[in-house]
Amino acid sequence: MSVHKALSDHAKKLNAILTHYANLDREREFYIEEALSLFERGLPFTTDNINSITIEMNKLSKKIENLPPRKLVTKEMVEEYANRRK
Repeated sequence: MSVHKALSDHAKKLNAILTHYANLDREREFYIEEALSLFERGLPFTTDNINSITIEMNKLSKKIENLPPRKLVTKEMVEEYANRRK
């Protein structure tokens, strides 16, 4: 395998990881906003979807040095943030 091909394959792999991470980040933000909205309306909510995506993002962040890991979100964190937004 030529060096050029190896570098090209490596770049494609990194790009795929970055793209997947960015997509997960958008999805995570969607679920955070959903949880905030539910809490603000007095409805029950969970952080299960947020945290399952967070775990997947953190696995990807270990593969590329510059990808920041994300914190797992608790119900209390959602409530505190919602109360500060008011």
